[in-house]
Amino acid sequence: MELSIAIVGGLVVALSLLALFRGGTPMVLAGYREGLSILLGVAPQLALGFLLAGLVTVLIPSDLVARLIGEGSGLQGIVIATIAGILTPGGPYLQFPLIAALARSGAGVGAMGAYLTAWSLLGGNRAVVWEIPILGPSFTAARWAISLLVPIGVGLLLPIVLRLISRPA
Repeated sequence: MELSIAIVGGLVVALSLLALFRGGTPMVLAGYREGLSILLGVAPQLALGFLLAGLVTVLIPSDLVARLIGEGSGLQGIVIATIAGILTPGGPYLQFPLIAALARSGAGVGAMGAYLTAWSLLGGNRAVVWEIPILGPSFTAARWAISLLVPIGVGLLLPIVLRLISRPA
C-alpha cells in the first residue's frame, strides 16, 4: 500500500470516529454524503484529465518526450518545460494526470518540477484574464520578472535534492 493512501485512509477513519463521537451515525453519514457530493462535482474534470493524460501518452512518442524534456535534456529541457507550464491552462485535475503521463513517457524530474512550478506561479491565461486587468501590466511584469527564474531554479535543483534525500545513509 502506498504511504499516501495509508495516511489519507487513516485520516478518514480518525475523522469518522470523531464524527461518530460528536454527532453519532447521522454526522458520519452527513460527512460521507458531503464527500460524495464533492466527488461527483469534480468527477467529470478528473475523468477528462486522466483521459487526456492517456491520449498524451499514446500520441506523443516517448523518445520525443525524452529528447525534449528528459533527464538528458539539460537546461534546454527545463526551459521548454517552463514555457509549457506557463502556456498550459487548466487546474490540478488536468495538470497532475498530464505530468504523470509525461513522466511515464520519459520526462525528467527537473523538467517536471519546472513545468509544475511555472504552471502554478506563472499561469499565462491567469495573467491575461485576471492579473493584468485587475493589478495592471506594471505589477504583472515586475512579478513575472522576479518569478521567471524560480521554475528554472527548481528544475536545476530538484534532481540534486532528490539524489541527496534518497541516498542511503
